[in-house]
Amino acid sequence: MDPFQYSPVERSSRRLPLLLGILIGLLGGWLVVGKIRGYVDNRTAEPRPITPRGDLAADEKSTIALFEEASPSVVFITSVAIRRETIGFRVFESPTQGAGSGFVWDQAGHIVTNFHVVNNASELQVRLADGSSWEAKVVGGEADKDVAVVKIDAPASKLRPMPVGTSKDLQVGQKVFAIGNPFGLDQTLTTGVVSALGRTIKAVTGRTIEGVIQTDAAINPGNSGGPLLDSAGRVIGLNTMILSPSGVSAGIGFAVPIDTVNEVVPQLIRYGRVRRPLMGIVPVQDHLMKQWGLRGVMIADVQEGGGAAEANLRGARITRGGDVVPGDIIVKIEGTEINSYDDLREVLDKHKGGDVVKVTVIREDEERTVSVRLQEAE
Repeated sequence: MDPFQYSPVERSSRRLPLLLGILIGLLGGWLVVGKIRGYVDNRTAEPRPITPRGDLAADEKSTIALFEEASPSVVFITSVAIRRETIGFRVFESPTQGAGSGFVWDQAGHIVTNFHVVNNASELQVRLADGSSWEAKVVGGEADKDVAVVKIDAPASKLRPMPVGTSKDLQVGQKVFAIGNPFGLDQTLTTGVVSALGRTIKAVTGRTIEGVIQTDAAINPGNSGGPLLDSAGRVIGLNTMILSPSGVSAGIGFAVPIDTVNEVVPQLIRYGRVRRPLMGIVPVQDHLMKQWGLRGVMIADVQEGGGAAEANLRGARITRGGDVVPGDIIVKIEGTEINSYDDLREVLDKHKGGDVVKVTVIREDEERTVSVRLQEAE
């Protein structure tokens, strides 16, 4: 017999433990499966009972009511501008699209927005809150204040003018609400507070816009031109720009005060531009004044027939001997210090043609004050 072969008895004795192991394994698996099936069959799968919420908080109700009342007055503006690029001897034109917000000013179809939203636009579309779209045309713009007016020929029944408030009595900390179309998402509400007052920002022309409202209400690309509201639902500012390294809201947004907007818009509707009062001078450029270490606005020339000429103000001149005699240097207007041409224009913008203002100048190291009658620009 082969020493490595097993007898039938030996083979049977070795199979028995194996069969018992298989039976025990099957029995255990059946028990585990049964327990799992029992757990699955017995577990609950119904929704949790809903806990009654109760009434909304008073400030939530007021915010909802404000949005429902104000949102029909906010519009979405899209613009198409033609960009021209010269390569070699050929000129290529390509359309670029922009977007912004605005709000209904009156039932004649005038819409207020930012100047930079509609600047250089060849086509404009205004979409109202009801979803209807209308072709628009620019009525006028004031680049120095970043304010513009466009007009659509929509029925008066579709136009709900937004109530206008005032910005002169705003306080840091009071609630504000911004409605606009950030990233093209229309009818978006963000909330915050007045973070600061009296800020200064640069317009597209490089001139400063004074008295700007700073807010932490989220303002993003596409919000430009939308209204900033107080808790009474009145427009108190025109959302204009943000301060952000990334280009999206970082909690620092700016709005042109409504008092400025309310002065500019009627002139844009009536004349298509702002008619500024003028003194009738040609100023020396600010950078030259800085190079010379002088403050104020030096008069380079006096326009014949203007208010400055009538007040005997002098411009720079050259003597027979070839020496240059500096012109009068304006250092104050109505008691307000003038350090640059921006300062001068800021003061004059608060007046109108025909007003007489007190102008303090330095001539030959002596200070004198004269009365200058302002003229309205034609």
